[in-house]
Amino acid sequence: MSGTQVIGIASGKGGVGKTSVSVNLAVALTMRGKKVMLFDADLGLANAQILLGCPTEFNFSHVLSGQKTLRDIVVTTRQGVRFVPGASGMHQMAALGTNEAAAIVQAFSSLDEDIDYLIVDVAAGISSSVLTFMQAVQRRFIVVNDEPSSIADAYGTIKVLSRECELDEIYLVPNRVESQAVGENLYRRLNDVCRRFLGKSVGYVHTVTADSHMLEAVRAYKSVLEFAPGGNAARDFRQLAAATEALAPTDEASGSIQFFVERLIGAQKVG
Repeated sequence: MSGTQVIGIASGKGGVGKTSVSVNLAVALTMRGKKVMLFDADLGLANAQILLGCPTEFNFSHVLSGQKTLRDIVVTTRQGVRFVPGASGMHQMAALGTNEAAAIVQAFSSLDEDIDYLIVDVAAGISSSVLTFMQAVQRRFIVVNDEPSSIADAYGTIKVLSRECELDEIYLVPNRVESQAVGENLYRRLNDVCRRFLGKSVGYVHTVTADSHMLEAVRAYKSVLEFAPGGNAARDFRQLAAATEALAPTDEASGSIQFFVERLIGAQKVG
């Protein structure tokens, strides 16, 4: 079996639609016939289950307390996504340190499921747990809106990931913008700043344009691909999934702590 492709989805600030991107990308990849697992790693304010319409009895707090194993809490959503729920409204989960985050990453090694993609929806910002998760993935998607504070915070996140953590495979996903052209221009502007001041370029996947159906879908406890499959956002998420799938598989190991590290090693041996 080839290695699972692991994608971390982050944002410099909250409220830019990071979880919506994570959920709808997971659903879109599943619709393309891929086996997808989504880990809600925003462990203090987890809300992916709302967008999936998938209430869960247990979450990662039960794993960390020793009450449940990771395998016990994984559920299959109606969209066919294998979902690992985080915990919402629990301060101790929001304040996890590097060691606790590393233990969470290592817990995934106990899963023997055949998974093509693991999508890790991390918390906004650059806390120690976020950085640990982002070092443990192979690709990093940064969600950004076309407004000054989002752009500044996205750049700050990229700066920390690329300079302090020495990570590559960083891509921009413009979200809630007027058009594909506006999204591509936003990418070029931010990439120019990264090249000038960081000496590194970031990649581009696809833009998700603004669509009123997104909020309506959340209120209906559905992904936008289910709620409004003919809308702009659903179209963009299908194209985002296709663009993600078109990225060449990578087995980049940025550190000793990696999601499914055994699969990475196995894939390298096979190759």
